[in-house]
Amino acid sequence: MASDDYTGLFPLDEDTTPYKKLTGDHVSVAEFDGEEILKVEAEGLRLLAEQAFIDINHLLRPGHLQQLANILEDPEASPNDRFVAYDFLKNANISAGGVLPMCQDTGTVIVMGKKGRRVWTKGGDEAALAAGGGDAYLKRNLRYSQLAPLSMFEEKNTGDNL
Repeated sequence: MASDDYTGLFPLDEDTTPYKKLTGDHVSVAEFDGEEILKVEAEGLRLLAEQAFIDINHLLRPGHLQQLANILEDPEASPNDRFVAYDFLKNANISAGGVLPMCQDTGTVIVMGKKGRRVWTKGGDEAALAAGGGDAYLKRNLRYSQLAPLSMFEEKNTGDNL
């Protein structure tokens, strides 16, 4: 018999992601209807998106780096496995310097967000997040790599990854 209990689409395990605080600016705590709410200014969303796109293009999570390092010590890994893992770790080291991104194709700026009922903004979240993504491309060495078709055989770089 089916249960009427709601279960989220993808129940998550414990979150072991290491987080970092960007700033204490642009956020405040207030009270509404007897509950604390978190107020986030548009500039905070913009800063968050900018840093997220910088980090995505330059850093790997510590757990991912550890998995690559484990391949180097794995007795079942082939020489090719070790070569690829070692080169990936070298690339990650270079990219972590913040000058060259992990990959030449730095992707499309796509943001998906979810905020709880006690996180309030004044609106315009989409614009602030898109502007932050754009800031990352303007301030860092991230390549505009989006192509738009002009005809069946012609295309043009859009000069924008948004």
